Amino acid sequence: MDLCPRILPTGSLLLSLVLCACLLTAPHAQGRETITWLLRDLAPLIIARGPDRNRGAVDQTLPLLRAALPDYDHSVLRVNRARASQMLAEPGLYCDPALLWTAQRAQTIFYSVPSMNVLSSALIMQRSDLPLIARFMEDGKVDLSALLRSNTIALGTIAGRSYGRVVDSILAEAKGSQILAHHGNDAMGSLLRMERLGRIKALLGYWLEARYQARQEGLDPEQLVQVPIKGAASTQIVHVGCSDSPIGRRVVDALNPVLLELRNNQLAQLYAQWLAPHEQPGYLRETQALFNTGGNETYCNQR
Repeated sequence: MDLCPRILPTGSLLLSLVLCACLLTAPHAQGRETITWLLRDLAPLIIARGPDRNRGAVDQTLPLLRAALPDYDHSVLRVNRARASQMLAEPGLYCDPALLWTAQRAQTIFYSVPSMNVLSSALIMQRSDLPLIARFMEDGKVDLSALLRSNTIALGTIAGRSYGRVVDSILAEAKGSQILAHHGNDAMGSLLRMERLGRIKALLGYWLEARYQARQEGLDPEQLVQVPIKGAASTQIVHVGCSDSPIGRRVVDALNPVLLELRNNQLAQLYAQWLAPHEQPGYLRETQALFNTGGNETYCNQR
């Protein structure tokens, strides 16, 4: 059936032409696609409150990513880690600019090339509670698997967060009664308060994140100590992850050349500025050496 009548009176013809134009352009009437960037509190990558709000390493990277995608509109939504993972598996165009790779996530998320190298999570404790884990320490690192098997302490975690392959495997084998997984938006702050009150004796988190959030909660960060975890790498690779759909893949494909250009210098510097001055040169050398090898470029979207 024809969409437009062939012969009409003049007035009707004008109206018909307008209607035809609307019908023929209807698929484009909704405008450009919108990328929804999913952010959460994750200092020093993403900082949502406090004196350094929006000055985190990823906060400052996001405008560069948006500039590399001029054909899209952009919006920002702040959600917790668990909700972000759910949304990335739902219909729509969602992207997370600071995401660790896991095999489970890769079933529904399409990953960029590695974009940042960050210090790994550790066991965060009150300094006064360190004697509780003394017998599980070896060469300055805690045997987290043995600690959890001992039923000695309750451990706080953030629901939906990956702590890297080694730690994730340990947590998967631990008894549920020993793990307190926090689902809220202010998860790190809440866990630090619980630790200070003695409700938990340790939590998993990034050292820089824990210290920053402690200050926001009015807690003394000098009372905290980080304990590296036996078997875990000292750093972890961060990616941009988008919905695994044709348009999500196009977004990632457009971002990859930009990330390859920026990550050794500009992005590394944005993270390094949060480290202690004596830590920065070593971190920058390690990051440049890691990314210059190109060894992490192909694995991240393998099923």
